[in-house]
Amino acid sequence: MSSLVKNILRFILFILVQVYVLDKIHLHQMVTPYVYYLFILWLPFKMGRGQQMILAFMLGFTLDSFRHHPGFHTAACVLMAYVRPFLINLLIPQEGSEANYAEPSVKSMGGMLPYFIYVGLLTVIHHGWLFFLEAWQFGNIWYFFAKTVLSTAISLLLIVITELLFIRKQRFRTNTV
Repeated sequence: MSSLVKNILRFILFILVQVYVLDKIHLHQMVTPYVYYLFILWLPFKMGRGQQMILAFMLGFTLDSFRHHPGFHTAACVLMAYVRPFLINLLIPQEGSEANYAEPSVKSMGGMLPYFIYVGLLTVIHHGWLFFLEAWQFGNIWYFFAKTVLSTAISLLLIVITELLFIRKQRFRTNTV
């Protein structure tokens, strides 16, 4: 399956799961599970920052359209796509793992720890910015922190489950033709 078709199917699947399944789950108005941004996390290494930000805008705008929000998810996704290349450059060994694998995974990032640091930091960035925009203030700082931490924990649990259920087969690419 080509990379384009695979990413289109992921985009559609993540939006549908988020809108029709996960958006129905709210635990004490404090915890909202999100996994749709996994689409951004799984984008190919070779994709430029501008393309990533456009796709992130489209993903966030699509979700905002379903939820009738004025751009909260769009802003969080675009921020995530902007920070993602910096984080990848920090976490991937400099031998050029991104040249040998197509997209981020436990295997391509050199183990569980770098991959989960990558996923965890981008999840905290996404959720923190999203909930800050929703509240538009730090009026009740403990509520903001609790909502960010609890939603991040639930989202990370769902991401781990998704990673275990849907194993992405990645081939090691060599420089030989």
